[in-house]
Amino acid sequence: MNLDTLNLYCDVIRSGSFSLGAAAHRISQSAASQAVRQLEEELGAQLIDRTKRPFMVTPEGKKFFEACLVLLDDFEKAKAEITSQRTLVGGAVRVAVIYSVGLHDMGIYCQQFTTRYPQAKIRLAYLHPHEVVEAVINDEADLGILSFPSPHRSLTIIPWHSEPMVFVCHRSHPLAKKKTVSVRELDGENFVAFDRGLSIRKAVDKALRQRGATVSIAMEFDNIETIKHAITIQSGVSILPRPSVAREVESGILAAIPLDMPDLVRPIGIIHRRQKLLTPTAQELLVFLKTQKQ
Repeated sequence: MNLDTLNLYCDVIRSGSFSLGAAAHRISQSAASQAVRQLEEELGAQLIDRTKRPFMVTPEGKKFFEACLVLLDDFEKAKAEITSQRTLVGGAVRVAVIYSVGLHDMGIYCQQFTTRYPQAKIRLAYLHPHEVVEAVINDEADLGILSFPSPHRSLTIIPWHSEPMVFVCHRSHPLAKKKTVSVRELDGENFVAFDRGLSIRKAVDKALRQRGATVSIAMEFDNIETIKHAITIQSGVSILPRPSVAREVESGILAAIPLDMPDLVRPIGIIHRRQKLLTPTAQELLVFLKTQKQ
């Protein structure tokens, strides 16, 4: 006995015909008749009197029919409720994000998303790039956002956007008023760099090396906020993603000037576990974030 058989039985009774009931289920009349006989054998009761033309439903058959209607209706209600819960955009999404993106972008995006979906919550964890990867792989985060995402067999990488890299200096620096800074003008400058192990440092070093520029590394840090502070106290200059210095430029503390190497950018990607089924809320957040940078 299964739901398909119960549905078939109800259709036979409703239509008053084995042939019509069978047609609704795209089976033969004999197969429909056999299915009802198996029901009768399981129940130990006659449900349909086949000696009459058209057939007559026995008292037991009528009672069973009414019980089947209730059962099938409850099943459909339960299925609809579970399906709606599964597709409801609500609950928490864990997002691991590098500091620079989390501090400058995610605040407004989280506000916009939760305004659109009041039942949703976004839990942000600000981490270093390698920690973002580890958090997603270890299922400590549903989504990860980082720069220069590297291929990994356990991860799906979704390119999000690319941020232009610009020359950043104190507002009183001789190059602060220029419209464009050439790489050659960086020769001999005290440079506040990223730590050597970071992908962004490797990208900047490669771009400078390819163009024959030589800078003097004065300091090395593992995050943009500390680099910006060093530039603010006039400890040197740097090359940073343009969005990360927007506030300081607007307030007049720092200057950000385009470089003559427009191909130098910081790619930002979104990652999630390859074999993990994202919740509706995580999936909707992913779609929302992608639309913000189109």
